[in-house]
Amino acid sequence: MPTTDHISATERSGPSARTRNVWLALVAAMTSVGGLLLVLDGEPSPSVDGLALVASTPDAPSIEAIYNTREAFDSARWDGIVIYDSGAMQGSAATLAAEHKARHLHGLGHHFVIGNGSGQGDGELHVGYRWLMQAPGAHAAGPDQDLYNHSYIGICLVGDGDRRPFTDAQMRRLVELVRSLQQELDLPEHAVLLGRDISTTTSPGRFFPETAIRSSLAGL
Repeated sequence: MPTTDHISATERSGPSARTRNVWLALVAAMTSVGGLLLVLDGEPSPSVDGLALVASTPDAPSIEAIYNTREAFDSARWDGIVIYDSGAMQGSAATLAAEHKARHLHGLGHHFVIGNGSGQGDGELHVGYRWLMQAPGAHAAGPDQDLYNHSYIGICLVGDGDRRPFTDAQMRRLVELVRSLQQELDLPEHAVLLGRDISTTTSPGRFFPETAIRSSLAGL
């Protein structure tokens, strides 16, 4: 609430100043709302170390770009893949990285993040610095977390799979990514796990189409 001194100063300034203050407040509110809508509409999120690949289109970078790593790509070090959801309807690699840093992790714990259009483009793939550096993840919990963090690739889908299905673009990108990793790393279908397979969590949620995804990956 404004102080008495502030109100008195405003009253002394006359009608023109009050009108100007109203317009300034309106512009500020519109700017704030506009910024929020940009985030919700999947516009670029704040920068975070890594590489962003936009959703698959004819002129989009090939998924093969993920193998242009900073450190020498080492196919022998990876034993499998674990798929998670972020647990929130909105978010991005940047917001996840901020959450992970708040938990005293060194940046984003996942190797890859796939956006849903609310904070990160729908189907946009963020290639995290851990993958680019061929470094262990910090995505797993549970009694065997050291094993899974060290040798398994963590993929996170932005969204809450217990509340709502993931987008078609996310599922297409997920299948594209996992199939590519399976082929490049010679990983069998049973090496593709879900978060709930390795710890006491429901991730990636009851709406995650596990049967359809596994059907798409079968036979590789």
